[in-house]
Amino acid sequence: MKQLLEVIASALVDNPDEVVVTETENEKEIVLSLKVAPDDMGKVIGKQGKIAKAIRAVVRASASKSDKKILVDIQ
Repeated sequence: MKQLLEVIASALVDNPDEVVVTETENEKEIVLSLKVAPDDMGKVIGKQGKIAKAIRAVVRASASKSDKKILVDIQ
């Protein structure tokens, strides 16, 4: 899931070298933190958050076989 989020975010931004994804896991959930350059933040979030919602939906769908909740935190 971490790699999927990196690929999606890198395709959206102008500075793919600055895309950093960190994964934190506990018993109940997996938290993926996405960090991008400040100039690229709007491209990742999109108008009214539509791109961010789509990214979260794709990541959750890829993790549907897992019993854990997936959270995507965009910073």
